Amino acid sequence: MEKITSFTIDHLKLLPGVYVSRKDNVGEEIVTTFDIRMTRPNFEPVINTAELHAIEHLGATFLRNHKEYGESILYFGPMGCRTGFYMLLKGDHESNEIIPLLKEMFEFIKNFEGEVPGACAKDCGNYLDINLPMARYTSAKYLDEVLSDISKERLIYPE
Repeated sequence: MEKITSFTIDHLKLLPGVYVSRKDNVGEEIVTTFDIRMTRPNFEPVINTAELHAIEHLGATFLRNHKEYGESILYFGPMGCRTGFYMLLKGDHESNEIIPLLKEMFEFIKNFEGEVPGACAKDCGNYLDINLPMARYTSAKYLDEVLSDISKERLIYPE
């Protein structure tokens, strides 16, 4: 079998950042898939499932309710390797265009207080595995260390 594109990226050179993973034609639309890489693969610890799950609930809720981007958000969810998230957005986009949106989203998560949306047995298949304090910490760290002053090398996949 042929490797899928995401397995051809050199994960030993990949830094936390925001990357265009792929662009697909779906009918007459383009769908852009973003790699929102929060930790450095194979160098840093992965994100624990409980905070990953909380970020997923809060991020998806925030994005789908966003005034400007809400109707273009197709998906926001964790990577299996637990080093970040994928976001699928309707339209032809570049990484630098969505940095303000991601800053807004991670600021929202960093400051979120109260019940995590959908964190109950009726709404979620694993509602007990959610850690809001660590989701807030992880989001603040990503904001401060990556998004606040993101460099070009963190917007384009390494060669």
